[in-house]
Amino acid sequence: MFEMETHISGLFPEILAMIFSYLDVRDKGRVAQVCAAWRDASYHKSVWRGVEAKLHLRRANPSLFPSLHTRGIRKVQILSLRRSLSYVIQGMPNIESLNLCGCFNLTDNGLGHAFVQDIPSLRVLNLSLCKPITDSSLGRIAQYLKNLEVLELGGLSNITNTGLLLIAWGLHKLKSLNLRSCRHVSDVGIGHLAGMTRSAAEGSLSLEQLTLQDCQKLTDLSLKHVSKGLAKLKVLNLSFCGGISDAGMIHLSNMTHLWSLNLRSCDNISDTGIMHLAMGSLQLSGLDVSFCDKIGDQSLAYIAQGLYQLKSLSLCSCHISDDGINRMVRQMHKLKTLNIGQCVRITDKGLELISDHLTQLTGIDLYGCTKITKRGLERITQLPCLKVLNLGLWQMTESEKVR
Repeated sequence: MFEMETHISGLFPEILAMIFSYLDVRDKGRVAQVCAAWRDASYHKSVWRGVEAKLHLRRANPSLFPSLHTRGIRKVQILSLRRSLSYVIQGMPNIESLNLCGCFNLTDNGLGHAFVQDIPSLRVLNLSLCKPITDSSLGRIAQYLKNLEVLELGGLSNITNTGLLLIAWGLHKLKSLNLRSCRHVSDVGIGHLAGMTRSAAEGSLSLEQLTLQDCQKLTDLSLKHVSKGLAKLKVLNLSFCGGISDAGMIHLSNMTHLWSLNLRSCDNISDTGIMHLAMGSLQLSGLDVSFCDKIGDQSLAYIAQGLYQLKSLSLCSCHISDDGINRMVRQMHKLKTLNIGQCVRITDKGLELISDHLTQLTGIDLYGCTKITKRGLERITQLPCLKVLNLGLWQMTESEKVR
């Protein structure tokens, strides 16, 4: 919690503004709650005019928003919504980013009263964990927020395929969509997004980032839809999607714009799936297959053959050994981050291979690697670019490495 002597309230506003200018955004929000003088100094016009700043509010005070508008503030995060959301929208006609994450009392009715006309300036909307929100709200969003580029819906368990149809119908400029733990979303909904039902909706074909983490109803058919309709996709998160398998990797293997793929805890992905990815035309920069217990040394050979451009690779708790490390490291010259925590078959020999060949590494995770010793760690710490070494609940920073 930010603390400051209250006697400085009597200082000239310009001096207060100068002092508060050194605070980060969150602390400015806290300072603004102390008194009117601090609020005005914290968001002094000379400092904030025309600047895109986030404001963290614990309650929506209707008298505050017109003042924020005149100061040029366009991005707002509301931590607790005690007034109607319409106060925010009415008071900030040029709002660009609205973060309502965790506002548990926000309902379809409240959102419906707020979105009653076009809001062309709004680009980012975060409704994550606003549990009561349903497809009805997505209809409002699709109707009035046509220029939306980022939509966060993580944890909204009442969203269904119908809601995705509404998104595909109205949000053609959408670039990032988060559907984490939307348990009712299935292949049909992903088909809507990918434009597979053009008679009803064109689709959100401009998507570059799609998070489908923990969407348990998805199967390989969703990946087929994604590969056919979402050609611009760059980041795809499928972690904890137990319904996808190796066969689905065939569909993803030729998505030439895809550079980050997260398959963490996808239980049905094995060495065969990695083979499919490596044999395609992917140019992946990041790959996470941590906790896929069917991934072994053969996957590392496939990665070295077809995914050697990777800069980040996560293999935590996979069944890999020093032999797999040996088959991979000579080709992975661009690798900067390697996570092999809880890979209990890795020994000092594996660390020696890593230190000899992966000279660009800036970070490595060795948490839970029980067969490594001080000798192996000494070799790793000699890597010229290493900044972070994770051995557990603490990290060895570059300064500590020197010591």
